[in-house]
Amino acid sequence: MYQQEVEVISSYIAVSAVEVGKHLYWEIGGYKLHGQVFIVSWLVIIALLSLAFIGTRNLERVPKNLQNFMEFVIEFLQDIAKNQIGEHEYRSWVPYIATIFLFILGSNWAGALIPWKLIQLPEGELAAPTNDINTTVALSLLTSLSYFYAGLNKNGLGYFARYVEPTPVLLPINILEDFTKPLSLSFRLFGNILADELVVSVFTLLVPILIPLPVMILGLFASSIQALIFSTLSAAYIGEALEGHGEH
Repeated sequence: MYQQEVEVISSYIAVSAVEVGKHLYWEIGGYKLHGQVFIVSWLVIIALLSLAFIGTRNLERVPKNLQNFMEFVIEFLQDIAKNQIGEHEYRSWVPYIATIFLFILGSNWAGALIPWKLIQLPEGELAAPTNDINTTVALSLLTSLSYFYAGLNKNGLGYFARYVEPTPVLLPINILEDFTKPLSLSFRLFGNILADELVVSVFTLLVPILIPLPVMILGLFASSIQALIFSTLSAAYIGEALEGHGEH
């Protein structure tokens, strides 16, 4: 019986070690880092920082060209935060919501627009950081930490009163909800981006000239929508946490 249990556990461990595709890993301090994700993520971050620096280098009272575009983007992101969090408390959360939106949008577009497959790596291949579950889970956990911080910062320990409202019977469901929020955020983003890249790859192999182009354009639109959904839901969760549960 004991031998059978050992065999079953060993089989589970073997299955959990199976990977889909090959990946480039870096060994740093005994830890494995996903090289593909780090490379493209830093390229996206550098591109965003460069755009922000160039667009705000010579500010004018009457905005033109890139400054005008940058102000439009900021106003758009402010509206997301304002509509979900509320007019009185949204300003302090604009940097977080804007960063989440721009990073996800840049990552999604990097995977849809740039032919990473042309760059040869020792193992694996470059792709959008958001088609890796580790990236989307990390972003979702950041959102979870943010709305817990928002609720505790405003309401103190009274924030936890929300778990027994409107009745203590809902305590398990309310606790479970806090686990499902990051799960739904991460798997929605990961699944959509991975599916889009797989569809484009299949069409490119089957019909390499005309068909992939409209699919890629549709992928850009879907990538933008996914960035909007993630940032909007993040703002909504923060706004929910900021409600005055502890004041009742």
